[in-house]
Amino acid sequence: MSENCSQTCSTCSDDCAERKEKPDFSAKPHELSRIKKIIGIVSGKGGVGKSLVTSMLAVTMNRYGYNTGIMDADVTGPSIPKAFGLKERALANEIGLFPVKSKTGIDIMSINLLLENVTDPVVWRGPAIAGIVKQFWTEVIWSDVDFLFIDMPPGTGDVPLTVFQSIPVDGIIVVTSPQELVSMIVTKAVKMAEMMHIPIIGLVENMAYFKCEECDKEYKIFGDSHIEDIAKEHNLKVLAKLPIDSRIASACDKGLVELLTTEWMEGLVDVLEQIGGKNMKIAVASEQEMVAEHFGHCANFNIFEVENGQITKTETLANPGHKPGFLPNFLHDQGVKVIISGGMGGGAIEIFEEKGIKVITGARGLAKTAVEQYVQGQLQSTNTVCQEHQHQGECGGH
Repeated sequence: MSENCSQTCSTCSDDCAERKEKPDFSAKPHELSRIKKIIGIVSGKGGVGKSLVTSMLAVTMNRYGYNTGIMDADVTGPSIPKAFGLKERALANEIGLFPVKSKTGIDIMSINLLLENVTDPVVWRGPAIAGIVKQFWTEVIWSDVDFLFIDMPPGTGDVPLTVFQSIPVDGIIVVTSPQELVSMIVTKAVKMAEMMHIPIIGLVENMAYFKCEECDKEYKIFGDSHIEDIAKEHNLKVLAKLPIDSRIASACDKGLVELLTTEWMEGLVDVLEQIGGKNMKIAVASEQEMVAEHFGHCANFNIFEVENGQITKTETLANPGHKPGFLPNFLHDQGVKVIISGGMGGGAIEIFEEKGIKVITGARGLAKTAVEQYVQGQLQSTNTVCQEHQHQGECGGH
């Protein structure tokens, strides 16, 4: 270091061992890409269901009306295209590379969408693999994606390092399984994220239990879970626990992951919406300003527009009628993404879920307060269903 060193490295052109500036490895996305939030799905080892969790996250958020995409960064073991039943190749022109859309409109890019034969192995060294993943960011046109999920390869090698350094990841979800050995490996992944200053959204445990359909009893095939201990050690949330279910494996093998029920992932929706800013319309079945006890019996719907966690606009719509099945479609046409009520008929709940609208029942008090509690993650559905015969049709039943 020179005697005249001012300790201000940004103004100095000399190269010295005492430079305090760190090299910038960040890369810009394609100029036509429009990506709001980027979520990495990681694991410390292979075989824990990381690609499954990535797929189900994209499918779940897509059902709730968000535009989602998947970047398959597991170059040597890509499984995302198979889970979605994709066989066509990705197209490219002088502008850039275009992801392949799934049946429900999820944008997907994977090395298997570029190979002539999907069974050809990718026998590349680490830097080459990291390079293609970086190209998935810089050359692929990710247009209007609310949530881009990156399916990482297992471990803490070249690709995770490249992703964390090159791409502005908003947070990661760590996937684990119940085995005690896995807990140690997960801790390595968590510590890597902490070293790279990447926010950790929480943990998902796959293969947590097997539920017998005949006796409805749960069996812990891989022994007692250690995920709570890991979560406590690192002050993290346990976001979901997925069962061992033959229907899941069958759907992925047949390319039908988009048809899977995703009730196990519902708890993640609120968490991701909080990260995404919750820019949405929320309807509250109301009696003037108060939450109505019965959805179909409400006098009006208070519609709240929420942006970045704040209510920006409110309007009131009179209940247009009690015809069976009408109200869910009416609110869907208004652009509503969440409906809050005291109680609701089972038929209405089914239609809302088909439309990708989240249902919150069991709410009480002021409609505005209920929305504020939901936005803050403090309002959870009690799954209250109207059982009285006289309310079934009026609450939206078929």
